[in-house]
Amino acid sequence: MVAALSVSGNPAAADTTGSAAASAVEWSAGHGSSTASGMRWTEKSGSGTGSALVVEGELENTGPECYSVWIRWTRDLIPLPYTKSATQCGTGSATVGLRLDPYRPTTTGYLKVCRGTEDTRDCGEAVPLTSWPING
Repeated sequence: MVAALSVSGNPAAADTTGSAAASAVEWSAGHGSSTASGMRWTEKSGSGTGSALVVEGELENTGPECYSVWIRWTRDLIPLPYTKSATQCGTGSATVGLRLDPYRPTTTGYLKVCRGTEDTRDCGEAVPLTSWPING
């Protein structure tokens, strides 16, 4: 099963009760002259069952090369290939935005920043998108 990914709106628009924004978790990753950061949260699934995972942020580049954000999902212990979510060539920034719907407890995801636009051979450390803080 391939996950549907789409650009999502802002946290306030995502959940009118404010619970999505209140439960948002920061994420960040980088490599070379580029850094990606943002927030992630879950909200009610569009299918009406379970939840969706929303990831939003920005890829910022301060150098002349191209950098891309890549995401990898593993569903029920089956890793899917990395897919590109955003690219910035040269100085500037690009929006990172996706929605995984449905998001299930058996789904894990990682995000990393890589040099170039074609593959994941030259990358920074992958950061988890599906680990959640435990409130004590």
